[in-house]
Amino acid sequence: MKCDVISLENKKVGDIELDDAIFGIAPRADILHRVVNWQLARRQSGTHKVKTRGELAIVKTKPFKQKGTGNARQGFKGVTQMRGGATVHGPVVRSYAHNLNKKVRKLGLKCALSAKAADGALIVVDDAKFGSPKTKEAAATMKILELTSALFIDGTDVDANFQNAIANLPGINALPSQGANVYDILRADKLVLTKGAVEKLVERLS
Repeated sequence: MKCDVISLENKKVGDIELDDAIFGIAPRADILHRVVNWQLARRQSGTHKVKTRGELAIVKTKPFKQKGTGNARQGFKGVTQMRGGATVHGPVVRSYAHNLNKKVRKLGLKCALSAKAADGALIVVDDAKFGSPKTKEAAATMKILELTSALFIDGTDVDANFQNAIANLPGINALPSQGANVYDILRADKLVLTKGAVEKLVERLS
């Protein structure tokens, strides 16, 4: 698959051959769903916690005498049916992470890249670098490229000036090739790859 390479000034500067085994496969919704669920599960903190009966700061005595009050008999103020009592089967600290086969994860990334290519939402630029970390310059560039929601993926590292320049632009993000992931790719309207990113992704997914 041949794709045009443009500059940040939106001018064609060449073309590049994209590997059909990575950018030209038929996207599978089931694989994308599994990988996104796996990613989001790993992001959940799982720090929710309720107190059990043994953790309550309540004096462990009878709330009232056994007979003569008209109330049902109670032996402890911290029982679940009383105000301020413990919670039954409440959430505890846990990890939501689960395993997903490495081959499935790799296929998911290929499907995400291919989906963007098939939708015409894949752009290849020669590089993503700015001379200074100016948000004004970044905003002007995004206007030229007609981007309002985009993920930039660079090679080994993202240019520091570029990263700082887009930091205050809503909907615009940048990642190194090693950080490329299905969720962030699908969430953005446009996927912008540098030539270095294409090389690294092909090396990573081949």
